[in-house]
Amino acid sequence: MTDSSVSPGPKPVIDTSVPHSARVWNYWLGGKDNYPVDRMAGDQVMAIAPEIIQLARADRAFLRQAVTYLVTEAGIRQFLDIGTGLPTASNTHQVAQAIAPECRIVYVDNDPLVLVHARALLTSTPEGACDYLDADIRDPDKILTTAAKTLDFSKPIAVMMLGVLGQIPDSDDPRSIIGRVLGAVPSGSYLAISDGVSTNQSLRQAAQRLRETSRNWYHLRSPEQIEGFFDGLELVEPGVVALSHWRPEVTPFPDAGEVPGVGGVARKP
Repeated sequence: MTDSSVSPGPKPVIDTSVPHSARVWNYWLGGKDNYPVDRMAGDQVMAIAPEIIQLARADRAFLRQAVTYLVTEAGIRQFLDIGTGLPTASNTHQVAQAIAPECRIVYVDNDPLVLVHARALLTSTPEGACDYLDADIRDPDKILTTAAKTLDFSKPIAVMMLGVLGQIPDSDDPRSIIGRVLGAVPSGSYLAISDGVSTNQSLRQAAQRLRETSRNWYHLRSPEQIEGFFDGLELVEPGVVALSHWRPEVTPFPDAGEVPGVGGVARKP
């Protein structure tokens, strides 16, 4: 395994006829890695829930906060980032390796465009490692088996699931997916989760619109349901809170204030 590696394979086929959540999210963040169909879907959501832009930016800020905490205070040097999305600014490896260059990161996503960009952009420091795995969150066994080529599962790992669990309906049992992944990492590992919440009326309406117009259904949950994903773990202060309230003293959040999303970090005892 090289310091920065993406498994080779045939050129991925990118379907530009339907929107994809990773590309729509990239559009909301002001990126250029999206297509007209993604921008159309993004505009439809923004028309109903303009605060989605604030949520996207706050989620990226939460990533910076969480990774900074995990490296500087928790001493984590390994990250399994599931549902990474398209590379933008302040990716997990950039934040982590800027503090501790020896950090090792494995990204996981299942969008062909993410794979294309991962091959070009996810480069590691010489001291650390950065790999990308093309896999679905619903296949934790594949994720764990392949990630073990880069990460040492005898040492603590931070599992990042930011903005991805909303892609998983209750019928796919997201709790069991989380349990399978956390069952493979040792005591002292961490789980970080962020997601939009069902308590925001306009976000609920936007999610319904997505269900009607695309394959990218988003399954909003209440803050209490999201907190339930941390059952059995030790929540880091301040717990599961609005994204803009999670340790804002570390780095000021953009558009500070309430956002329709929550996040939290917890330790496996």
